[in-house]
Amino acid sequence: MLDPFKNSSANSANTLDASRAQLSRWGLWLRNFLPASVRVGYAEALRMSVGIAFGLLVTGLLSRWWGGEANSMWMASSLAASAVLLFGMPASPLSQPWPVLMGTVLSALIGAAVQASISDTAIACAVAVGLSVMLMVPLRCMHPPGAGFAAYVVLEHVNGVTLIAFPIFFNVAVLVVCAVLYNAVTGKRYPHPQHSLKRAFNPDGSDVFAPEDLDAALKHYNQVLDVSRSDLEGLLHIAGRSAFNRNFGNLRCEDIMSRPVFAVEPGVPQKEAWALMRQERVKALPVVDADGVVLGMLAVSDFVRQATLDASEGMAQRIRHLVTGRSASKAKVEALMDSGAQVVRSDCLLVDLLPLFSAGGCHHMPVVDEHKKLVGIVTQTDLIRALSGAISVPERS
Repeated sequence: MLDPFKNSSANSANTLDASRAQLSRWGLWLRNFLPASVRVGYAEALRMSVGIAFGLLVTGLLSRWWGGEANSMWMASSLAASAVLLFGMPASPLSQPWPVLMGTVLSALIGAAVQASISDTAIACAVAVGLSVMLMVPLRCMHPPGAGFAAYVVLEHVNGVTLIAFPIFFNVAVLVVCAVLYNAVTGKRYPHPQHSLKRAFNPDGSDVFAPEDLDAALKHYNQVLDVSRSDLEGLLHIAGRSAFNRNFGNLRCEDIMSRPVFAVEPGVPQKEAWALMRQERVKALPVVDADGVVLGMLAVSDFVRQATLDASEGMAQRIRHLVTGRSASKAKVEALMDSGAQVVRSDCLLVDLLPLFSAGGCHHMPVVDEHKKLVGIVTQTDLIRALSGAISVPERS
């Protein structure tokens, strides 16, 4: 028989959980209205402010001189927004010379055409700005203040064509020259590189991702980014390497090694060593002395290399004859082991093992302590598992 009170309590708990989840989502949404932390120092803020004032002052003085004191339209107000981008964010794709010049002139031309076609100022202003943005995207000249110049031409109620050459183009051309000079003097690259770094970023081929991966991510994002492609690619490489070093670069052999270790002494018959490898399903055994000091390694490949039976037999059959044959019944491990096998200390960094495993043909590495006694073994499986954990990306909720 169903308990109605129990069902009612369960429903109330589910409703409460749903309400809390909804409040949590609202809280996260409301946090988007709060400003993000500023990562610009006071020195950079001062550099930006002085540059903006310098650019506008030089542009204003030259424009006033060029247009004459009596001419009231010698400088456009939207130029201040362009100055913020050119001097405050010189690396932004929106601040480069082509978007500034082309985006501004294009918007002014559209504003002049719309003003001549639509008599209602409010409608003309909206249409001019909308068309400007629509054309700036495919022409790769997105410059937000440029849309302001489209509205400027419409709102001045004069022949917009006469405003394009002066003051609009004259203003932005002088401002761009000032930005080139000021940013160079203050240590900022302008114009800033905008193209992909391709493989030149890391010629050894150890990049965290390829340019094609960035293309796929940007296509999925499908929004205008206020950061150049080269800067974005460089930041992602640095972040990827930092995460790799944090997750993998600080790991040591003792963190991933397999233990306890199955080992044999050099006087053990090869038959017993082979049986131990088959029983424990391992492909190599460290060979140690009575004190646990590593003397060498015995691997399946050593048995295969010593097999001298007829080539028509299978590999498993060859090894079986080798370790069970009359001539090998008394053979010891010391006659078969690799006495030149390398060992590593337990505090050795894993990054130092990568060259040994990748280029040295190593598959198993005995790990010893400060007294050179066997304490563990690092295999290719252990190393790959650690690498997988270092580069894995946690799923977003």
